[in-house]
Amino acid sequence: MLRENINDLIALMAVAEERSFTRAAARLNVSQSALSHTIKGLENRLGLRLLTRTTRSVAPTIEGEDLLATLSPALETIQLRLMALTDKQSSPTGTVRIVATDYAIDSLLWPKIAPVIKNYPAVHVEFVNDYGYTDLAAAQCDAGVRYGEQVSDGMISMRIGPDERMICIGTPAYFAEHGRPKTLADLGRHECINLRLSTHGALYAWEFEDSTGREVRVKVSGQLCFDTIVGIYRATLDGHGLSLVPERLAEKDLADGRLEMCLEDYCPYFDGFHLYYPSRLKPSSAFQVVLDALRNGI
Repeated sequence: MLRENINDLIALMAVAEERSFTRAAARLNVSQSALSHTIKGLENRLGLRLLTRTTRSVAPTIEGEDLLATLSPALETIQLRLMALTDKQSSPTGTVRIVATDYAIDSLLWPKIAPVIKNYPAVHVEFVNDYGYTDLAAAQCDAGVRYGEQVSDGMISMRIGPDERMICIGTPAYFAEHGRPKTLADLGRHECINLRLSTHGALYAWEFEDSTGREVRVKVSGQLCFDTIVGIYRATLDGHGLSLVPERLAEKDLADGRLEMCLEDYCPYFDGFHLYYPSRLKPSSAFQVVLDALRNGI
């Protein structure tokens, strides 16, 4: 009976995780009708109703939850064991998907991974640009990058970059024409270049600290808005307004005098970039290559 049910159990897990027959079918590369037939066949053989179906969603029944609670760790253990056996037989292979901002990818991930990846032609790395706190499972990513080490249960956090701070910058020409803000309240009278967050479409509220160390969030306005730091930085260099960007991004142009800082007393340092990923018994061989590359040279 195990041989008959194993593929059907994998199908059940996909539907339960995706909460949708449509998304699960796409994930398994089968038709929606074939997937529905598979689940019905499994339920008939077991004599149990495993999923509750509505017009909007699919959810496990009590019996389905009980089965999945046993099934998920068992299949993960088998998968990890198979990967471990494969790793012993061959060089690192596989695909690693990492979600991060364009700034993190360009300034940190790529410089560390690029020289290493040449030594492992069977390892593929895919970078996904996102400014939100991404659900790795939903995005089908292996790891993500964010500031700070705090992560949810079941995740591992590993520092991969130095402490950073966000700084408020503009061109000398902009400051000469519009003046220089002295307090956070002064930002309301300036052209500020906004960042649109991908997660829920809201504008990023600029984050500062006052003299007591209390976090202060300021909603700014201006003529321009981008969904990447790269676009914001280019517009700032072109003199279109003030922006809040990572200091490391602006170091060269600050040193050359093309940009100047303001409100420096409100810009504290904070924990740098951390890689976060699900805790597992053993990472895949490809993921281990990426981990080793990012762990070095912090």
